[in-house]
Amino acid sequence: MAKFIFRYGAMNCGKTMHLLQTAHNYNENNLNVVVIKPAIDAKGGTSIVTRIGLKRKVDVLLKAKDDVMNKVNLNNIACILVDEAQFLQPNQVEDLWKISKLKDIPVICYGLRTTFKSKFFVGSKPLMELADDLEELVTICSCGSKAKFQGRKVNGEFVTDGAEVAIDGFNNVTYEPLCGKCYIEKVMGIHEV
Repeated sequence: MAKFIFRYGAMNCGKTMHLLQTAHNYNENNLNVVVIKPAIDAKGGTSIVTRIGLKRKVDVLLKAKDDVMNKVNLNNIACILVDEAQFLQPNQVEDLWKISKLKDIPVICYGLRTTFKSKFFVGSKPLMELADDLEELVTICSCGSKAKFQGRKVNGEFVTDGAEVAIDGFNNVTYEPLCGKCYIEKVMGIHEV
């Protein structure tokens, strides 16, 4: 039985790079993959892009209302890879999980675990619940510690409110990977308890 895997990590941990490497490995062995990206992720348009410039056109651009079963051609597919999986709807996550079990096709989802407010994304919660394997991809905070959070900056300043989804690089929004201590100090503004 194929696995349903969620590979997650803070911003800048190389999730998309890892996805592209996985797709390349399958393709090098003459095995077909389907690469999916939620349409809400406007960065790269119909492609997924890494911070260092690598990119690949997606096979399926999935809108929030789309039914995965009707959008993905499962014929002759060795693996399904999903970028920015935190933006999936819970029913879409469940459909991908069902594909892994009933069609015996591995599904590997890459995404963030939590929002800039350190709460689960709508898609991350069911990913954490249903995944056969959870694999954390690691990056570091500017202090050198392991980063588990991301702080949202607007015009270079950390913010604590706003919409759950704001895409990096649009409307002066950027994100910074942070360890717990730096998140509390820089984002929450708390320096002592």
